[in-house]
Amino acid sequence: MLQANSADMPHASHADGTALAALPGKVGNYRWRICAMLLAATTISYIDRQVLGVLAPFLQEKIGWTELQYSSIVTAFQAAYAIGLLCAGAVIDRFGTRIGYALAIGLWSVAAMSHSLATGVLSFAAARFALGLGEAGNFPAAIKAVAEWFPQRERALAAGIFNSGSNIGAIVAPLLVPIVAAQWGWQAAFLCTGVLSATWLVVWLRTYRTPEEEPRLSPRERAYIGTEPMRTASRMPWSALLRHRQTWAFAAAKFITDPIWWFFLFWLPKFLHAEYGLSLLELGAPLITIFLLADAGSIAGGWLAGRLIKRGMSVNRARKTTMLICALLVLPVMFAAKANHLWLAVALVGLATAAHQGWSANVYTLTSDLFPRHAVASVVGIGGFAGAVGGMLISTVIGLLLQATGSYVPVFLMAGSAYVLAWIVVQCLVPRMEPAVLEAVTGTGEA
Repeated sequence: MLQANSADMPHASHADGTALAALPGKVGNYRWRICAMLLAATTISYIDRQVLGVLAPFLQEKIGWTELQYSSIVTAFQAAYAIGLLCAGAVIDRFGTRIGYALAIGLWSVAAMSHSLATGVLSFAAARFALGLGEAGNFPAAIKAVAEWFPQRERALAAGIFNSGSNIGAIVAPLLVPIVAAQWGWQAAFLCTGVLSATWLVVWLRTYRTPEEEPRLSPRERAYIGTEPMRTASRMPWSALLRHRQTWAFAAAKFITDPIWWFFLFWLPKFLHAEYGLSLLELGAPLITIFLLADAGSIAGGWLAGRLIKRGMSVNRARKTTMLICALLVLPVMFAAKANHLWLAVALVGLATAAHQGWSANVYTLTSDLFPRHAVASVVGIGGFAGAVGGMLISTVIGLLLQATGSYVPVFLMAGSAYVLAWIVVQCLVPRMEPAVLEAVTGTGEA
């Protein structure tokens, strides 16, 4: 079996085996409680953003949106998401995961509930914009928490688990939103998700600490995690991070593939309604099936990379192999727009969403493979910004295509080919995944 070299396995931060073995007791599982909280936050985040997608066919008929107007509402969220990511990573790196995450979810809780006051295109766009600003902090904070609480070999699995919240949220939304909307009106659906966010915020502030500060963490588990020294007095400005091809590899992967996930989230209900005539209540079963498959893919992608590493494969080869498998599994979705049966289309899209989430778990973990812990949230912010810009572009393109042709064929062709292209770009930029060597940063933020 291949053995990982130093270039393939940056930041091997946990204590040596002898020191760990000398400590009494079992390793413990407290770190997985933190992962559960990240899973809950990501689930709520995707419930918040998916409510509009589920209600879109109904609201489009009720309010009278055109395809271009709907794409503008979606673009408002993505524009704010991009703007939020300009500073979210730096804020979280500066003030820490606990406070940074709390600020983000507090904002998106209020924004989610503000949708219930919207009456037209402009007011919906304003609510989506505020929601995008708040939700921009979710993934930078969650990835930073994973870097703080997990050794390298478990990070892809932990990222895959909390990232599966995006699928759980996308499952819960079509399960509950139609029922809530039918019973109490569409406004109640937005209010309910805001309450969930506020509840999580209270629990987070009461419970989250870093491993160094958490008194309930056993010495053995703390040693197993392997605390990399934090540089809390400094931060990495984007100008310093953008000098490194490792940053561009992550940003390129997000720019090319994130827009496909946005398409799945915001246009699948409209696609199923338009092509198969499904009503609001009939959308539940197909959407739940698709995102259950995506949930399995998220965990499987993280598990596979970790398994390959444990079997002796280098981090470089394990990540790239898993990402390539995921990229190839997305290809069949190109035929979804021409599927002659609803459940064939569901199967093709479900396979693609599963592969996307397996891909995403490993792409996010690239940041902790390639960068020291104090820079992770900022790098995730850069990549998220790139993905949001890509999402803005594809939302406009989809709106124009559907307005002009009414056909989803070119959209699914783009979706199917995006991941192979992204894999090639990543391989060209970081063929061996050497860790970035960052210069010391002063308190003013200049390198």
